[in-house]
Amino acid sequence: MIVVGGGVVGLTTAVVLAENGVRVRVWNRDPAERTTSAVAGALWWPYRIEPEPLVGRWALESLAEYEELATRPEETGVRMVEGVHRGLRLDELGPWAARVPALRTADDGEGLAARLPLIDMPAHLAWLRARLLKAGGTVEERVVTDLARVPAPVVVNCTGLGARELVPDPAVRPVRGQLVVVANPGVTTWFTSVDHSSDTSTYFFPQPGGLILGGTAEDDAWSLEPDPAVAAGIVARCAAVRPEIAGARVLAHRVGLRPARAAVRLERLPLPDGRALVHHYGHGGAGVTVAWGCAQEAAALVGAAA
Repeated sequence: MIVVGGGVVGLTTAVVLAENGVRVRVWNRDPAERTTSAVAGALWWPYRIEPEPLVGRWALESLAEYEELATRPEETGVRMVEGVHRGLRLDELGPWAARVPALRTADDGEGLAARLPLIDMPAHLAWLRARLLKAGGTVEERVVTDLARVPAPVVVNCTGLGARELVPDPAVRPVRGQLVVVANPGVTTWFTSVDHSSDTSTYFFPQPGGLILGGTAEDDAWSLEPDPAVAAGIVARCAAVRPEIAGARVLAHRVGLRPARAAVRLERLPLPDGRALVHHYGHGGAGVTVAWGCAQEAAALVGAAA
C-alpha cells in the first residue's frame, strides 16, 4: 500500500502499518524537513482541531506513546517539559483533560500547569523515517496529481493542506502560523496564552535548536513569507512574559500553514476500480498531538479495506 504525504501524520501512520506487517511505501512531494510538520513548535495539546470527543481519545492515545518516547529524548526528539497555559481553566476543557497526568491549576491561579511532551520536530521526523525504514517501509519523493492513479490496493491520503486541491476538498483551509527562533537566554519551561478571538497569540517553547516564539493563527492566509512587523510583535509579546527574550539573538523566521477543517477527515472510500482510498487529513494545529491515536484508527481502516 502507499501513504501519500510524509509529514508527521503520514509517517506515523506508515510506521504503525509497517509494524503491523503491511508493506508500506510513503510518497511525499517534499522531504520531511520541508513539510508543515517540520515548522511546528510541537507541544502536545489539542489546538484548532475537531471533533472534540474523537480528538480527546486520539490525543490521549498519542500522549501515552510520547511519554514512552520521552524516555529516549536524544533518539526520538521527545521530552517531557513543564509549562503553563495562561488563561485556561479545567472546566473549559473536555473530559479528556481529567486523564492528563498532573494537569492542574497554576500556582498563580492564572492558568493550567502541566508536564507535557515537547517534540523537536526535525529530530522526530528523522526518527520516524528511520523507524519506518527499519520496519521495511520506503520513502520516495513523488508528486501525486490523481489519487485514483496511485498504483496500490489501498491508498492512504495524508496530504494535509494539499488535499484541498488533490481530493479536491475546499473544506480544507490554511491557518497561517509565523514563528521566530531565537538563541535561548535560559528559558527552560514552555508558555502559552491563546485568545481564540484573535489571530495572534503568545507562546514560547524551549527546543534544542533555540527558543521558538509565536505566534499567529491567520485564517485563509497563504503567504509563506515571514512578515517583519509580525515577527517584531511576536518577540515583543513573548518578552512581556519573559523580559530576557527581548535581547535574544534571532536565529530564524518560520512560517507554516496548518491544514484546518471543520472536522478531521478519517474515512475509507472505494475507488472507481474497486480499490480502497483512506482519507486521513484535516488535523489543524494538532497533527503532532493526535498522530499516534489517529494512525491506529487509520490502520484499522486499511485493515478493513484489505
